[in-house]
Amino acid sequence: MENTRESFSVTARFTRALVEAITRQGGTVPDEMRQAMDQGARVDMARQEALWALFVAACPGEPLAALRLGTDLQAGHLDIVGMLLLSCDTLGDALEVLTEYAPIIGDNARFEIVPLGAQVHLRYVPDYVQCREQRVEAVMGCVAGLARWMTNGRFAPREILFSHGARAEPAAYEALLGCPVRFGQAVNAVVMDTSALGQGIVQAGGALHLHLRALADDMLASLAQDSVSARVQQLIREHPRWGKERIGEQLGMSGRHLNRKLAAEAISFKGLREALLHDMAKQALAAGQGGAVVSEALGFSDENAFARAFRRWTGQTPAQYAKSIKTRSGIYQ
Repeated sequence: MENTRESFSVTARFTRALVEAITRQGGTVPDEMRQAMDQGARVDMARQEALWALFVAACPGEPLAALRLGTDLQAGHLDIVGMLLLSCDTLGDALEVLTEYAPIIGDNARFEIVPLGAQVHLRYVPDYVQCREQRVEAVMGCVAGLARWMTNGRFAPREILFSHGARAEPAAYEALLGCPVRFGQAVNAVVMDTSALGQGIVQAGGALHLHLRALADDMLASLAQDSVSARVQQLIREHPRWGKERIGEQLGMSGRHLNRKLAAEAISFKGLREALLHDMAKQALAAGQGGAVVSEALGFSDENAFARAFRRWTGQTPAQYAKSIKTRSGIYQ
């Protein structure tokens, strides 16, 4: 995928967890790298990769050190994204948040949710090369561990897939991850039953979630301010009734040119707009707005058209979703 940003970066909070792990393993982190974390909210990718090299060097003979690092990570290490995950209502909501806001944690990788019949793949697609296997294992361990913790132990992956080969005995991976593991696969993915998406998050909080989401939107926009997709997202959120041509006009390009720009980021306008309308509809319904009001605000031809789209997105009608939100809110209060 062609990248439109000049450089990548990682949140300082995640980087601090890596620095602490290097120190625990007896490694030494240069003072200039520590100072870089104190000077801002983000650490450039060159320093991040240097730290991963130090971590690997500090763990000779420990092939699963990175996986253990991932399973030990807590929500706070993921910056505001971790808090946003904890405030979601369900695991499915949390996975959607993760796919949207993962660039805040580190903007050289992405997550994708891929429904496959009765199962769902949460796929992890990294764009980095250095220490790739260790970093992928840390991320997959973090996802599995946090999902299990957020659901109070109810989440159980069906299996975890790695595109690289085993770095230790498969049984050692399975003991840490709590599920079967397969290697040499086409993708890196946490595989789960579709039914798992409805599992409630133990600390769900609607008002807190909306507040954190607004903060995360600002962070994501500032992080990717030169990305066409980021500017398109901002315009869609501000003007959900606008179509491709109107959005393109605001960006000084034709609708066809806009499509080409988004394709360079492996994104389609239709898919991006649908994902945002889906997210905005759920937020509005959770805030107590009625289906007719949401339908009008998001630019649907009528309430029935909105209901059909919402059912396609979630498997529920807007009324059913709103009722489920109220029910869960009553449970967690």
